[in-house]
This record gives sequence, C-alpha cells and structure tokens, in this order.
Amino acid sequence: MNGVFAVTIAVYLVAMLGLGAAAYRYTANLKDYILGGRQLGGGVAALSAGASDMSGWLMLGLPGAVYASGLNQVWIAVGLVAGALLNWRFVARRLRRYTERAGDALTLPDYFEARFADRSRVLRVASAFVILIFFTIYTSAGLVSGAILFEQVFNLDYTTALIIGTLSILSYTVIGGFLGVCWTDSVQGIMMFLALLIVPAVAISGMGGWGAAMETTVVAGPAGVLDVFHGTTLLGAVSLMAWGLGYFGQPHILARFMALRDEREMPKAQMIGMTWMVIALYGALATGFAGIGYFAAVPLDNPETVFLALSQALFNPWLAGVLLAAVLAAIMSTVSSQLLVSSSAIAEDFWMRLFRPEADERELLFVGRASVFVISVIAIVLAFDRDSSVLSLVAYAWAGFGAAFGPVVLLSLFWRRMTRNGALAGMIVGALTVIVWKQLSGGLFDVYEILPGFLFASSAIVGVSLSGPVPEERIVALHDAVAAD
Repeated sequence: MNGVFAVTIAVYLVAMLGLGAAAYRYTANLKDYILGGRQLGGGVAALSAGASDMSGWLMLGLPGAVYASGLNQVWIAVGLVAGALLNWRFVARRLRRYTERAGDALTLPDYFEARFADRSRVLRVASAFVILIFFTIYTSAGLVSGAILFEQVFNLDYTTALIIGTLSILSYTVIGGFLGVCWTDSVQGIMMFLALLIVPAVAISGMGGWGAAMETTVVAGPAGVLDVFHGTTLLGAVSLMAWGLGYFGQPHILARFMALRDEREMPKAQMIGMTWMVIALYGALATGFAGIGYFAAVPLDNPETVFLALSQALFNPWLAGVLLAAVLAAIMSTVSSQLLVSSSAIAEDFWMRLFRPEADERELLFVGRASVFVISVIAIVLAFDRDSSVLSLVAYAWAGFGAAFGPVVLLSLFWRRMTRNGALAGMIVGALTVIVWKQLSGGLFDVYEILPGFLFASSAIVGVSLSGPVPEERIVALHDAVAAD
C-alpha cells in the first residue's frame, strides 16, 4: 500500500514542479518573483489566497481539535469567515490601489515606507524583522504538518519525513517564484476543497448516515461533544473568534490583493474565495466530527492525524493516495507562500534597500532564492520537536502578524491622520504583546493573544499619532486620492 501512496504523491510532486518550471519563464526580475508583475487573475488570486491561508492546519489541526474537544471549536471557523469577508470587502481593493500608487510597492514593508514617506527606513526594517520572526515559526508549523504526513503514510522516522517534506516544497518555490506558487496554489486549493467534501461524507455514510453517526459520536466522543459552549465561556468563544482579526495582517494573503492585475476583478475573486472557504471549513469540522464516531473502538493516539487515518481506512490505496496528496497540497501551498514573502523581505527590504542599492536584477533574484534555503534551515530546526502542535504553532504566528500588522494596515488605509511614529508604535506594541502574553497563563491570560495584541496596537497607533505633528500635505493628498476613487 505504501508503494501506491508513494507513486501517487510522486506524480503530484512532478506536476507541481512542472507548474513551477512553467512559471520560471515569466520570472525575469524581482518584481516578477515577488508579485508576479501584478498580473494575477481574480480566480487564481482567490484560490491562491485560500490555499495559502488555510495550510495543513485546515486538514490536520482543525479536524484534530474537533476530534479531541468537540464542536466547541466551531468558533474558530466563525471568526475566520467573518475576518476573511471583511478583508475582501474593505481591505483588498484599497490596498491594491494604494500599493500601486505609493511607489509601486511590492511588499508590506515597501508599502509602509511609501505610505508614510519614511526616509529613515525604520518602518521597513521593523516590519521586515516581524515578517522573518513570525514566518519562520509559521513555516515550521507547515514542516511539522508535512513530516506528520510522510511519517504516517510511509512509516518513516520523523526526521527523515521532515527533510523529505521540506525538499519537496523548496523545489518549486525556488524555481517558479510568485507565479509558480500561485498557479500551484490554485490546483492545490481545488484538491483540498474536494478532499474535505469527500472524506467526511463517505465516513458518515459508512456509519449508517447522519443519524447513526450522531448517536455513535455522542456515546464515544468527549463530554458535551455537540455543545458549542461546552468547556468554554462567552469570553472563550470571543477569544476563538478573534482568529478572524488575523486576516488584516497576513503578508502572504495581502500579497494576493496587491498582485491582482485589475481591481475590477475583486468581486469575482471575493465570491470564489469566500465560497471556497466556507465549504472547506465545514468539511474540516465534519471530518473531525466523523472521526470521533468512526474510531470509537480504537481512538487515535494523535488527534491531528484524523483526516489521514480516515483516508487510509475508507478508500482504496489509489484514491487514498490522491486524498493524501491533498494534505500535502495544503501544506505546500502555505509554506511556499511564507518562504516567498520571507525571501522578499531579505532581498527587497534588507539587501537592496540597506546594503546593496546598486544590485542588479540577477543578483536580487539570486539573493531571493538563496534566502528561501536559509529560512527553511531555521524552520527545520524549530520543527525537530516531534511533539509540536500544528494548530498551536499556527496560532502563535497568526497572532503575531495579526497584532503587529493588522491595525497598521487597516488604519493606514482608512485614517488620514495616522503618522509614521504611530505605525511604528503599533507594530512594536502588537508584536511584543503577543510574545509576552503567550508566556503567561491563567484567568484573563488564557484569552488568545491576538485579541489584546490587536487592541493595544490600535490604541498605540491612535495615541502616538494624535500626540505628534500632522502628516505632510502630500501624504494626506495621496490618501484622499486613493479614498476618492
């Protein structure tokens, strides 16, 4: 059976490498490598944003959380849907317009520097550091997911599985750049979507239908498995829904908005993206729920393997191999996007802007591609801990970006009085709050760290901005011009 899985996944990897190689032809300079020359279509942007957003946690972490705790985890999905919808509705179009007019900004640090006319480069450096710190953690979460997949399917030891998974992702990211990542994301997004519909549906059908599955799950599952408030309070539910705040600050998602070839494609992209997301989240919740009943006799040792275990138990090896390739797709789509954004921070924000302003395009492309390897090595070291929780690692990095960048992005797009010092204060306060809050526990400190981080960062931005001088007239004029369109 392992041989069948190996063939299926190998075919999938070759296909992804082929897409990466095809994108190589369209990657002639750093702008192409980082943002695809702003030529992304609406459908590709939507599927790519969804696939790079959800990652392995959608197929491993979230189903595992439901399998272990029950439907009280549904609040995460509610918050994510609300946050994503608001992001598409209010941020996407204005950010696309603003980044093009503000010096054709290619990255978030680029945008922050241009938006506030920051000649000191302090905003660029601070935001690039935030990207490197939290994306390294985020990338390690993806590598842990990949290692769990290869370990479970091929009976490899964890270290070998980790290295194989990392090399698989590195290959097409280095070759194809942004377009390669987005094209492969689109295929991966479709695979994830179908897999999350098929697996729970077949599992529930195999248990005798929805009614029988419900009865088995109630008996075999944890106490209060169907109670969305079991083991949590209203504050706890709000804390889980606060995941939605993270969307406003995720560089790999915002990059898809910036890369759209025409802002008029936003409505189509929003419709495709939100439809994909709602159904995929429903499938992830249903997978965890179905796993409780299906494995009632012999519970799983690791809840985060519930999708993998169901795929292997329910389907013949060839179809199971395709479904397992969908898990690999979820992992690869996000890790590749994170590596690309991190490499752009090094090539664009450090190497070209601070150290080698005279660097030509070939040198910058080389630095960008080399950076992918360096960041991967650091992420592998973090991922060597076999007991790392995928959902926990993702939650930490998600909170870091959401608190450090979310308030800065939102207020910079909609508040003309915001200043450079306000942006810097918000970025620092948001990141530090997440880091410190994560180390504390008990009582109020059990609230997900993105919520206090977002609130404190927003307060810092407003307070520091109002206490300083008003922005320059040309900065306000650009803001008003973008808002008027």
